Amino acid sequence: MDLSQDEGVIKEILTEGVGDETPKPGDEVEVHYTGTLEDGTKFDSSVDRGDTFKFVIGENRVIRAWEIGIASMKKGEKAILTCRHDYAYGERGSPPKIPANATLKFEVELFDFYEKEKSISDMEYHERVEKA
Repeated sequence: MDLSQDEGVIKEILTEGVGDETPKPGDEVEVHYTGTLEDGTKFDSSVDRGDTFKFVIGENRVIRAWEIGIASMKKGEKAILTCRHDYAYGERGSPPKIPANATLKFEVELFDFYEKEKSISDMEYHERVEKA
């Protein structure tokens, strides 16, 4: 499934998720992942560390392919995201493990997503009053 409309992010579903809901901007997601180069060389894995990875959709703290790919997943879904270099680490790569212009593959499992609770400093005045 071409998620980017230009074959930059391809998703292959391994295990279907449940329900119809997918994460939206501002939701915190919790995933497990294993990242490999095209030749199968593993460069990172939350599974190996035994700790899930969390980030907020839309804050651009992860590669663009993850913003697109994980936002398309349902709870419990497991998929392989194939990420062209311009949706991953680009022309620079991420030395020493990820070379320049590398297409990456991530096996990703979405465990959960939920609206991230705002910190007091991020709240509008009326939200702070309601919370008090």
